[in-house]
Amino acid sequence: MSDARFKPLAESEMSPAQRRVAAAIAEGPRKTMRGPFHPLIRSPELADRVQQLGRYMRFETKLPPALKELAILATARHWGAQFEWYAHRKFALEAGVSASLCDALAKGERPKSLSDDEALILDYVQELLRSKAVSDATFARAQKRFGDEGVIDLTVCVGYYGLVGLVLNTDRTPIPAGETPLPSLRG
Repeated sequence: MSDARFKPLAESEMSPAQRRVAAAIAEGPRKTMRGPFHPLIRSPELADRVQQLGRYMRFETKLPPALKELAILATARHWGAQFEWYAHRKFALEAGVSASLCDALAKGERPKSLSDDEALILDYVQELLRSKAVSDATFARAQKRFGDEGVIDLTVCVGYYGLVGLVLNTDRTPIPAGETPLPSLRG
């Protein structure tokens, strides 16, 4: 991966609107501005709206933390979003997702042993990303397990982290030196 296309801006290089958004991000639960926010800050109003949605998806969604992180990893894997994978693999492990599950996803494989909830999350996310929709059967399983709010949160989680992955990929946001990149799934 090459260097990022959008270099982090020093505070002195930021407009007042950019400084306001950067401060809101740093003062919020993220505590720092990194990842997609270095490129997004070029459009401060958009960056602010994205960070507000991201705050909900990352810190407030009703989805159980491990399942949310699994959905994020499946989305990052789909888009080949290196930085997103790097950051959220750590969060997933902290939330209780097994390293073997993460490793299988990284290789583009279906993990061998999944709980019913993990299987449901992967089925939903992968079906949505591959087919651009979910079948009635998958929707019904998700709705029965997570309710209407959970289905919407899961769907928007996939969309939000797809947006983040595409921003990171466009920027070519690098992972830290020494970290293992996602393997390419191209044949």
